[in-house]
Parts: sequence; C-alpha cells; structure tokens
Amino acid sequence: MNQALLFEEDFISADRALLRGRRLEHLKSIIKPSAGDWIPVGRVDGLMGQARIIQLTDSEAELQVTLDHPAPPALPLTLILAMPRPKMFRRVLQTCASLGVKDIWLINSYKVEKSFWQTPWLSDDNLRENLTLGLEQAKDTVMPKVHIRKLFKPFVEDELPALLTGKRALVAHPGRAQPCPTHLEEPGALCIGPEGGFTDYEVGKLEDAGCQGVHLGPRILRVETAVPVLISRLFDACR
Repeated sequence: MNQALLFEEDFISADRALLRGRRLEHLKSIIKPSAGDWIPVGRVDGLMGQARIIQLTDSEAELQVTLDHPAPPALPLTLILAMPRPKMFRRVLQTCASLGVKDIWLINSYKVEKSFWQTPWLSDDNLRENLTLGLEQAKDTVMPKVHIRKLFKPFVEDELPALLTGKRALVAHPGRAQPCPTHLEEPGALCIGPEGGFTDYEVGKLEDAGCQGVHLGPRILRVETAVPVLISRLFDACR
C-alpha cells in the first residue's frame, strides 16, 4: 500500500478521516508509524496528498488530511477482456488498475467456462477491493469502471461498434498478420481473449466490428502476462 485510499465513508469531517480494517492493519504491521507521522493518502475519484496521524489505536487511525494534487493521468484505453479464470482474475484487475486502465469490459467467449461467471470476485465489494489494491499500489485515486457482458454476439453487434468510435481498435490473437503497434498517440481499444484465445468466429466478429487483428509474436502468453505486456507496448506510461 503505497498510498492509503480514502472513501467517502471514511471522512468524519472535511479534513478528518478514519482508517480501519485492512488498511489499518497494513499501516500498523508494515509502515509502523506513530502519532504525528505523515502518510500518503488519496480520496477516491479526487485529489492526492498527505495525512497526519492524529491518533492511532487498535481499532482505528484518525487522520488529518491535506489533499492538494491530482492523480496521474488515465490511459486512453478501453480494455475488452474475455472473463479470465477466477484464480487469476484478481491479479488481472489489480494490474489494470495499477497501469491506469479506467474502462474495463468483461465479456463472454466460447472458451470461457460458465462457472467463471459464478465467482464471488465479480461482486461489487470484491471488484472495489481489488481495484483499490491496484490504485494503492500505483498511487492513483480514480476508480476504474467495470462493465459485465455475458453474451458475446449481442455485445459485439449492438454495443462494440459505438464503443470503438474514435479509437484505434485492436484484437490480440496469435497468427494475425500485423504485430501489435507501439506508442499509440490516440485513444485505443484492446480486445484480449481467454486462455486458449478467441475462436476464429469470434475474431472475425471483432474484426467486423472494427478491430484490427494483431499479434505479439510466436509465444503464447497467459492472460495475466498478456494484459500488462500489451498495455505497456501500446502506451508509454513513463513519458
């Protein structure tokens, strides 16, 4: 936790907040501050800054908060991701949040098992928790939006074309003719398939909707590896 992320319910006044639960335990066991020390904080969907610890007890930390600078800029990317295996879904979410992806669409695919959609990690509370962990890691405050679409064809035919308007749209799939581009200077949309990839039919539908098929070379990567590799290739976050 490189920055404690504060939610509306944490504030007890305009410049005072209380930390409890996981964030408090991290504060006490890892950072180990004392009353009077300063820690980095940010307000969800708001500014970042510092907080002075007014009081630290076993159940809560009272903070005096000063917020004075904005979060880092978001990536101009819409990520369209076939629902990953639950065991890696949490890591993928955290990675996306850490990299600055703010618009995430989880979609179905032939190779996505029906049981994946039953995972408790898709609950609102668990989505928020894992996105929060990614934001805290990267020192960001803007919460990504996650959209869930469990039917592939209606999404691709009815929603995707409008979603791609004004964007460089790509579908990453082994065997396509073009390599994935680098250093995009325009908004992008990126489609990534499940373990085993999209089917040829699905790639065709995505291309019909406006996506260009691209590849990452001859190696087949796991979803949790492909996501950061593709995003870092498309956007130079260090500029």
